[in-house]
Amino acid sequence: MLTSIKANKLQYESQKIGMMYFRVAIILFGAQLLMGLIAAIQFLYPNFLFEVFDFNVARMVHINALVVWMLYAMIGSVYYMLPDETGREVVAPGLAKLAFWVLTAAVAVVVLVYIFIQVGPGKESTIWFINEGREYIEAPRWADIGIVVVVLIFYFNVFATYMKGQKTGIMTVLVADLFALAGLYLAGIFYTDNISVDQYWWWWVIHLWVEATWEVFVGALAAYGLVKILGAKREIVEMWLWIEVLMLFGSGILGLGHHYFWIGTPEYWWEIGALFSSLEPVPLVAMFVHVLYDWGKEQGHCEAEGGAHAINNGPAMAWIATNAFGNFLGAGIWGFFHTLPQVNIYTHGTQFTSSHGHLAFFGAYATILIAMMYLGVQGAYGVKNLKATKLSKWAIVLIVLGILGMTVALTIAGYEQVLVERAELGGTWEAYFIAQNLPWYVQAQGWRLTMGVVTFIGFVLLVVDLLTIGAKEAAEEQGSATTAGAAAA
Repeated sequence: MLTSIKANKLQYESQKIGMMYFRVAIILFGAQLLMGLIAAIQFLYPNFLFEVFDFNVARMVHINALVVWMLYAMIGSVYYMLPDETGREVVAPGLAKLAFWVLTAAVAVVVLVYIFIQVGPGKESTIWFINEGREYIEAPRWADIGIVVVVLIFYFNVFATYMKGQKTGIMTVLVADLFALAGLYLAGIFYTDNISVDQYWWWWVIHLWVEATWEVFVGALAAYGLVKILGAKREIVEMWLWIEVLMLFGSGILGLGHHYFWIGTPEYWWEIGALFSSLEPVPLVAMFVHVLYDWGKEQGHCEAEGGAHAINNGPAMAWIATNAFGNFLGAGIWGFFHTLPQVNIYTHGTQFTSSHGHLAFFGAYATILIAMMYLGVQGAYGVKNLKATKLSKWAIVLIVLGILGMTVALTIAGYEQVLVERAELGGTWEAYFIAQNLPWYVQAQGWRLTMGVVTFIGFVLLVVDLLTIGAKEAAEEQGSATTAGAAAA
């Protein structure tokens, strides 16, 4: 049965390919955090690395590394779970490896261009070879096309494997979602002469790509993780997954509307966007609470009969729990309270947006992808029970504390901007610079930097733990098995 997945050493090429993607993802994760620290220092000390490594470069690499490491981890997660869900090997492992190396080479070249060339003249050649100039998706046109090709290879592998293997509800949702995920990226490749129309399609990539397809993707990973770690009932997680699909593909499109007013569309998009945008995390939280409630009841029943279904991967479970509530806080609460029309007229484009972005990306996506990495480590070492170590606990505590600290600091900075820059001084350029030099703003940015350092320390502990935890557990289990065998002899 697929509901009880055994923990054996990786026997499938697909899962080994998944681990390759995880390794690059964690490197890019570290680069993202490092660039964020440099940018945070430059907020307080503008002369830091001035004309050597400017703020616009650090910010660009910080944001793009975020998107790319998550893309790597997403692809790795799918390749890892594919044999468990379909019961067979991926159809074209050689093609998957080729796509991995092509993507990695392309990412390396793009990062070097970001750092050493950055921008070019306003010509067609700049768009193709240096920078498309669109915030968050600055990659040159050749890289865009390369990403599309790599994702198409990935999708072919997943779809063909799915069609030949077992068809679980989780994989059915995932296959449909990956098609939409690949399709929406295309909206960011073409240009129009009208800036409002161009921004309209830009938002379809920047926000709908995330608010619809990424959220459903997270739901599929959470469902798989809960089945694997807790032995959750498939009918329960798949029920909530289908509800997630219904809400996300509806509310994701409508939720995008809270951006539309700012590019010249009617005011009613404010209300529609704010309402539906806030509904997106609800099914994921409901899935987690429902599964945990059922598991608790099962625990009580099993204990009464002398047995219990234990959590078989402590660190992954901790990160999935963080995902459920981090998604609700970051994407839901922090997203909702500054997108209400009456509030957003003052908060739009302030540090409120940055606080929401930090908590939402971490809570909704980084957490579940880290959980998948721990599942990968468990499989790679063939460990039946992966228990949390001191490093695991310190890593999650410091990273969560750091992200929450940055979120609160940026919220305070945004509050100061709303009061001074927007409400009191009228939102002019002069008001912008006055607000950026007042004590509340400066102190908040100081705390943002401090909590960024805390996050980075937690990340270092996370990496060390991922590199060591499986070996320790495997040695312990092998020692126990040897002792038991000797005693039986």
